[in-house]
Amino acid sequence: MAKAQVIGLGKSGIAAAQLLNENGWDVTASDRNTGEALQQLQVKLEAEGIEVLLGRDLEPEPTLELVVVSPGVPWDSSALVRAREMGIETIGEMELAWRYLQSCPWISITGTNGKTTTTALIAAIFQTAGFHAPACGNIGYAACELAREQVSSSNTKPLDFCIAEISSYQVEASNSLAPELGIWTTFTPDHLSRHRTLENYFQIKASLLHRCKQQILNGDDPYLRENCAELWPNACWTSVKGKEFLIGDPARGVYIEGGWVVANGLQVVPVDALRMPGEHNLQNLLMAVAAAVMSGISKEAIARAIADFPGVPHRLEFICSFSGVDFINDSKATNYDAAEVGLASVEAPAILIAGGDPKEGDDGAWLQTIEAKVAKTLLIGKAAPAFAQRWQEMGNDRYEIVETMERAVNRAAVLARELEARVVLLSPACASFDQYKSFEQRGEHFRQLCLELLA
Repeated sequence: MAKAQVIGLGKSGIAAAQLLNENGWDVTASDRNTGEALQQLQVKLEAEGIEVLLGRDLEPEPTLELVVVSPGVPWDSSALVRAREMGIETIGEMELAWRYLQSCPWISITGTNGKTTTTALIAAIFQTAGFHAPACGNIGYAACELAREQVSSSNTKPLDFCIAEISSYQVEASNSLAPELGIWTTFTPDHLSRHRTLENYFQIKASLLHRCKQQILNGDDPYLRENCAELWPNACWTSVKGKEFLIGDPARGVYIEGGWVVANGLQVVPVDALRMPGEHNLQNLLMAVAAAVMSGISKEAIARAIADFPGVPHRLEFICSFSGVDFINDSKATNYDAAEVGLASVEAPAILIAGGDPKEGDDGAWLQTIEAKVAKTLLIGKAAPAFAQRWQEMGNDRYEIVETMERAVNRAAVLARELEARVVLLSPACASFDQYKSFEQRGEHFRQLCLELLA
């Protein structure tokens, strides 16, 4: 029996281990952590016949034929480099899912920001049109969960499309993944502690688009406009600024004109049908419409899906209104660019909650928007001291270090009344791993605390 080891026991790692186990592999799953939840998971998986090693990193051995890596495991870690040097095939969970789901057309969405909203919009449109087209990857299902359903159950409805949000971590561990359609939402500096250079980060993203049969690109993103036009001369470009701003043949582009989204020269859906604030969400709308039109979906289904779309949790998500102040959860804004976009989308003056596990990047535009729109910033987590120093360097004394989310929400409610703020916005510009397991957990905690204010 062929031996495989799965590294990392998050949602994607668990699904990968179960998929391999159900398809005749001798599977070991490992995780460097040892918490109570993992110990409970260990009991469950071992009952299924999967060996589980906790508190352990990969130790490659010649008997291994396959290593499957969860997205959070650095591709250039010494153990994975050693495994590849030993000739052990090493792939990511997304690549494993692809090997079982190649009969289904994939639509992949990658980019620094905008992936989740665009993915959710596309899945909503396709499902409204009657297709079995679930979202997977960083939202919805783990890709290997879909693969398990398709392979193991004769009662499962076959997939019509796989709508996959794919991060740079997943791309670099997927050597044969070749979607029917690839969408590149934005490109700004992110994950440089892992990818080292901006050029390397770009090439990882581009490698996925090169393997796609068709491409959709955001024509309003300066980096993509400058660097991608010659790479994909037949791509569909989008622009919220109108037809004249498109790259390439306007007949292939999707743009806004006269308050309508226009594709193939035809009005598809009114812009105001989308109930999400911000110009960036109009760009997400254009890319989703482009994917639908290129896949042959009717205008009627597109319009119905957009009108019914509720938005995405943790991305400018309205939580409640307390004493006339809106509390908005933008926990998914885990870098400066996403946080700047979120802040630019809300009314001033705002109370901003920011901080967490800091990332590298250019904070210039974010700080300028803070200067213009924020009455007070409440700083939490590991980044708080460094952020406070940046505020001091700017000569901005409108900040407080509050350290925790509980203190931030309670203090924000008081300050909003004192400073006549319209909005309290959680938009951290940081990862969550200093205080939370994920940005979702951080956002849910914010939601809970806000609703407690109402109670």
